[in-house]
Amino acid sequence: MTTVAKPLILLVGTGMRDYRQYLLESISPHYRLHLLSPSAPTWEPPYLSGATQVPDLADVDALTVAGKAVEDVAGVLCWDEALILPAAHLAAALGAPRPGVAAVAACRDKHATRSALAAAGVPQPESVLVGSLEEALAAAGGIGYPVVLKPRALAASLGVVRADGPADVERHFAFARDTTVPGAPSYEVSVLVEQYADGPEISVDSVVHDGVLTPVVLARKEVGYEPYFEELGHIVDGADPLLADEGLRAVLQHAHDAIGLRDGFTHTELRLTADAPLVIEINARLGGGLIPHLGTLATGVDPGPAAAAAACGLPPEVARDRSRVAGIRFFYADAEDTTVASIAFDAEALPPAIAEAVTLVKPGAVVSPPPRGTTFGRLAFAIAVAQTAAECRAALDGAGAALRVTT
Repeated sequence: MTTVAKPLILLVGTGMRDYRQYLLESISPHYRLHLLSPSAPTWEPPYLSGATQVPDLADVDALTVAGKAVEDVAGVLCWDEALILPAAHLAAALGAPRPGVAAVAACRDKHATRSALAAAGVPQPESVLVGSLEEALAAAGGIGYPVVLKPRALAASLGVVRADGPADVERHFAFARDTTVPGAPSYEVSVLVEQYADGPEISVDSVVHDGVLTPVVLARKEVGYEPYFEELGHIVDGADPLLADEGLRAVLQHAHDAIGLRDGFTHTELRLTADAPLVIEINARLGGGLIPHLGTLATGVDPGPAAAAAACGLPPEVARDRSRVAGIRFFYADAEDTTVASIAFDAEALPPAIAEAVTLVKPGAVVSPPPRGTTFGRLAFAIAVAQTAAECRAALDGAGAALRVTT
């Protein structure tokens, strides 16, 4: 009797343990994972079949040399926004061109996304690329207020701000232009001025196999700290009627066809306006903020192995076995430059529906609320699982009340 080895995947980076360990836990029983990382693995080894240190994962040549030294590679997987394009180059060099360099590049550059969608007639907000404050004011006047200022190369709503008039454009243009993260590409013309799409915001994590898109997780986003768009949490309802909405699915399929993404896993953000769902952006990776994990809790579909299958060109497993509501809430400091003396959840005060309650900082950390302390300034998060969205939100409110922070 012979044993067929599990397919081997090159994993380019992992990210923060609190946000990404669940993916290694779900993928490793089905695939062998060889990690390419700038430093020696710490918490990852139980899930790995091997690892190679690459000092700079953005160095495509070095990444390719390391990848080619690993035998029997079936696919390349990456969920770090800053590294998805180098990972796509690596996949192409290894003869596993999924999801494809051109498609990933079109997602990574928000202006390129807009251009591709516009050429295909995909519904989206009007968008103008600008390189100066004067150009931004002219574009905003042409579009009509309110408008949104957005960096060309970021994600997770970083650097995104609404402007309700010319004074707001003048006040916030530098914020959109100068906000960056390590590994983000630099563009001389770097800001998009876009039509403000009024309506609920959702995200859809989808798997694409041989050009056919299947929605896997639909999350309703909760944002705050206006005029910024900080992600305070997400609600995933396993029975959300939008999951079966043919109009929404058609928009998603049309958008992916437009950027040429035929195999892979994506995270698409949309606004549900009165006229139509408008595509805000497409990211060629799994969603952040533990959204895929919420999807598993709510539906039983595990996006991790589905993304791994797509990376290998295999048909994904997306059968649902439950219908619940799962939600996450992120908690922030109340004031800028807050030094945390102690932080913990009071376990006895947590509502029964809370499945996870995790602190993200240690005593001594200095944190700020948005816009200074965005994704990287969160104190903690809690995840709830319930039968209704209202019960889920009530449990998350209770978790916030159970968070004890001294400063």
